[in-house]
Amino acid sequence: MNRILLAAALLLPVLALADADPRFAKLRDEAEPLGGLGTFLEKYIGACDGPFVDAQCKANAEAFRKKYQGKRLYMIVTEDDATMLSAGPYSPGTGMYTINITPFFPGGGSALTHGAPRKTDASGNPILPYLTVTGELPEGWNLQMFTRLFSTRAVRAQVVFTPQSVWSLPKKGGGKNHGVTARIEAILLTEGRSGHPMGLWLKGKDANKR
Repeated sequence: MNRILLAAALLLPVLALADADPRFAKLRDEAEPLGGLGTFLEKYIGACDGPFVDAQCKANAEAFRKKYQGKRLYMIVTEDDATMLSAGPYSPGTGMYTINITPFFPGGGSALTHGAPRKTDASGNPILPYLTVTGELPEGWNLQMFTRLFSTRAVRAQVVFTPQSVWSLPKKGGGKNHGVTARIEAILLTEGRSGHPMGLWLKGKDANKR
């Protein structure tokens, strides 16, 4: 059983790379794979407040940010973690759909965002405008099948981004929320089980729109 699980784990990156849109594949192949978003954000932001913080904390964070300045990175957001995806409008007549992407990718106690949020909602969550992608449902699909992909967490995201800076916002109840502003260059959405492409956000817009 352990051998089967290990084989499946090793196969995941291969499946993610297979049959990707060539425009996305080019950016992905030029990027450095990200091991873990939470660890990356922690080192990039540098949690340097408090009496028991290492004296070198700020210097280490600055060195880490300098190391990744202008560097393109690539990460996979698995289905269970892709809470930033939601179903948008669907046209039964054409079969065309929209997927909304909230460009807020949590990791640990912070998040990576496309641009810097300027305000929070009533619950203290940063507010960011949607990125949207469109596509056409495969033959035989309907609205219920489409929306079920999101209610059952069945869509995976692959993201290429370049980190830019650190942002902070007041936290509800006191203190601050911190995150990393990034230039998100591409997001490829696929149906997790089959790898069927669901949408591509590329160079600042829906890749389906000319």
